[in-house]
Amino acid sequence: MSWIADRTRAFDSSGIRKVFDLAAKMKDPINLSIGQPDFDVPEEVKTACIEAIKAGKNSYALTQGMPVLREKLQHRIDAEYGHVNRRVFVSSGTSGGLALAMLSLVNPGDEVIVFDPYFVMYTSLTQLAGGKPVVIDTYPNFRIDLAKVAAAITPRTKMILLNSPANPTGVIASEAEIRGLAKLAAEKNIVLLSDEIYRSFCYDEPFVSPAKFNDQTLVIDGFSKSHGMTGWRLGFVHGPAEVIDTMVKLQQYTFVCAPQPVQWAGAVAMDVDMSRCVTEYKRKRDLIVSGLSDLYEITRPGGAFYVFPKVPWGTGGEFVAEAIKHNLLIIPGNIFSSRDTHFRISYAAADKTIERGIEVLRKLAKK
Repeated sequence: MSWIADRTRAFDSSGIRKVFDLAAKMKDPINLSIGQPDFDVPEEVKTACIEAIKAGKNSYALTQGMPVLREKLQHRIDAEYGHVNRRVFVSSGTSGGLALAMLSLVNPGDEVIVFDPYFVMYTSLTQLAGGKPVVIDTYPNFRIDLAKVAAAITPRTKMILLNSPANPTGVIASEAEIRGLAKLAAEKNIVLLSDEIYRSFCYDEPFVSPAKFNDQTLVIDGFSKSHGMTGWRLGFVHGPAEVIDTMVKLQQYTFVCAPQPVQWAGAVAMDVDMSRCVTEYKRKRDLIVSGLSDLYEITRPGGAFYVFPKVPWGTGGEFVAEAIKHNLLIIPGNIFSSRDTHFRISYAAADKTIERGIEVLRKLAKK
């Protein structure tokens, strides 16, 4: 249709969404495709949202976020980093924060370095802003080669996009990799954008942010994964004050604000201990890795709630199509990558579902 803007042709509808649509039509699928926690929002957070609604806190929020949440976030960020010029604002979800970061920082023709495999939005949002994704391969073990990053930098490089713990691999960048990226970005005057939405889910070692080593790092975070609040659309972004001011200005003319009652609930969520859920997910990680690692090539994930095995035969797409015939829903790796050799499992599911999935995958490996 001639009305459609050219910028929309740079990417297709999410392949993950297509799998979700398929799941809705299947009877009792073994669903290991969904990238959201299977635990519910904590009761005290639900209560805080309901009380805010009943108290009439239903109007537009301040574009930068309500003080009840924003000031609490600022205090925590100041305590963690101690950066004089680091400011925070509340975004309409972390996806909203990513979109605003791209629109605020990437000019047409600018290059954005992305590590393959990558979260599906990264390359698409780069192109939406008129930028050019520069994809760096991290196969087979999904480690960041700093020499490759340095070689990929050109005069057009505007941003390096890091996601650790990562979707779809679950791999956590090492402190040496993070420190190296932070130093390289500072030396070259490049934006280092750190997507930290899975920072709560680190199973074997403490989380490390590149903001620890580079005070100009721009950080995307939120409550969706840590508190099961995926549908509440509550994120936040912190970084250099001038960048944050620009993003707030753009939010005013796009998303307007994050929902006000949800922000009151978010302030309560900050004090809820979610460690029990993290411990449970570490156990689920071990369950699925131990159940498959003798038949599949797997890089052991250190965080998030994903495993990214290599297919034992065929392409990723062919393997996933066969899995679906066995009522198992997983995501083909080419949705996240230029390669079609892997598939993503989400173990944010009940143990019974994980065990059923392992049984099917073991049968498929021996086909």
